[in-house]
Amino acid sequence: MPPGKVLQPVLKMKVDELFLYWLSEASTQRMLQDCLRRIKAPGRDQPTPGDGEQPGAWPTAPLAAPRPSGLEPPGTPGPGPALPLGAASSPRNAPHVRGTRRSAGTRVVQTRKEEPLPPATSQSIPTFYFPRGRPQDSVNVDAVISKIESTFARFPHERATMDDMGLVAKACGCPLYWKGPLFYGAGGERTGSVSVHKFVAMWRKILQNCHDDAAKFVHLLMSPGCNYLVQEDFVPFLQVIQRIFYAVNRSWSGRITCAELRRSSFLQNVALLEEEADINQLTEFFSYEHFYVIYCKFWELDTDHDLLIDADDLARHNDHALSTKMIDRIFSGAVTRGRKVQKEGKISYADFVWFLISEEDKKTPTSIEYWFRCMDLDGDGALSMFELEYFYEEQCRRLDSMAIEALPFQDCLCQMLDLVKPRTEGKITLQDLKRCKLANVFFDTFFNIEKYLDHEQKEQISLLRDGDSGGPELSDWEKYAAEEYDILVAEETAGEPWEDGFEAELSPVEQKLSALRSPLAQRPFFEAPSPLGAVDLYEYACGDEDLEPL
Repeated sequence: MPPGKVLQPVLKMKVDELFLYWLSEASTQRMLQDCLRRIKAPGRDQPTPGDGEQPGAWPTAPLAAPRPSGLEPPGTPGPGPALPLGAASSPRNAPHVRGTRRSAGTRVVQTRKEEPLPPATSQSIPTFYFPRGRPQDSVNVDAVISKIESTFARFPHERATMDDMGLVAKACGCPLYWKGPLFYGAGGERTGSVSVHKFVAMWRKILQNCHDDAAKFVHLLMSPGCNYLVQEDFVPFLQVIQRIFYAVNRSWSGRITCAELRRSSFLQNVALLEEEADINQLTEFFSYEHFYVIYCKFWELDTDHDLLIDADDLARHNDHALSTKMIDRIFSGAVTRGRKVQKEGKISYADFVWFLISEEDKKTPTSIEYWFRCMDLDGDGALSMFELEYFYEEQCRRLDSMAIEALPFQDCLCQMLDLVKPRTEGKITLQDLKRCKLANVFFDTFFNIEKYLDHEQKEQISLLRDGDSGGPELSDWEKYAAEEYDILVAEETAGEPWEDGFEAELSPVEQKLSALRSPLAQRPFFEAPSPLGAVDLYEYACGDEDLEPL
């Protein structure tokens, strides 16, 4: 049959019938069994020349029934085991002389088969992926449980309230301010207290399945069936939700995983809360001064106080420093989750937190990603020369209105390319900007007129000196928050009682902030929500409309 030709159904049935007939022969079955035995135990039960068989030859099978006389051509050797139709001849079926001539080569093949096989690859590679942390043999679960039970024995009826959870947290070996997650993880919010049996059952399960702090923290707060944290899981910590997600959720997914939690410094900062007397010293997540500044800025822009900001409100930030094209991009959904912003044209307090931190500190990875998403009009992961010119056109018009001569785009482009030094000619990627130490200068050049003029008044050498200064230094955001907080405190002090005994009338903004400041400044982290908890923060709805990670 010519090669490549497909058998017709009738012929295929006949070939299958002949193959099954050959497979049912006793000699064929013995041959297959011998092959299997050689594969399973190479080097064993090998025939030798002294046994009357040629080395490497298959066992001798009974001769098939002789053909009728006259049909067998002269000189044809006796028939061997029946072969399937079309099978090629082999040394086993050849005359004895040919089998003897090939015996040496066959012996070499058999010797190679006797070599031991290398161990399987899966047995030589140690386990390296531990999604719930690397197990530790030093943890004595029974000793930890015994210590917890001794702590619960001090409480009435062996039930712990939220006030008692500080001692329980220390018995578990956790920081003091894990008491809230421990209390809620054991179901304490439903009854107001936690029994020793329920808490021990929960903590024993965590110790057996979670082997580091990140995995334990996620397990305590996550919803059933999830292995990540969303904003709703941080309900007891409303003051710092956005700061946590801004710094920890590097994938922009709206979900904090164990891996992201391990790579961040969040749990270390939670542990420092117990040691640090002044919460304002922990500026990365929990500073009350930072919260105070953000809320004041939001309240000033939210003129109708509906806790939502539209494009006109945001344009007034920093005396209209941002270009209208960039404001449109912010409200387009490039850096916000869900479709609420696109439908109503407003952003919430949660979105404003991300905006303000990114606007005042454009050197952090999250802020660089924030503004890169806004400038990447076509979403191809690179800034083209067209996109840069699109934003720079408005900067030129604004400079002309201020009677300031604008630099031609070609000259500006040369400066920015020298500043960023992209690896691919003709486009700037996110990694290019993250490697650049002056990403803030790049962004301000294209959409922030006030900061662009400030940079123009400084020499590039001084900018590089500021970026290369070694040692711990305040970030741009920390500097901004400290300056604004001092201004707000000074304004509030100006409204204190006069010497004649009468108090100055406070504005609605000052009244709101004055009511918030006192309880929040003294309030410990990880407890019941403050009055801010009544604020309807914009919730991230993780669905099809979510932003995909870069």
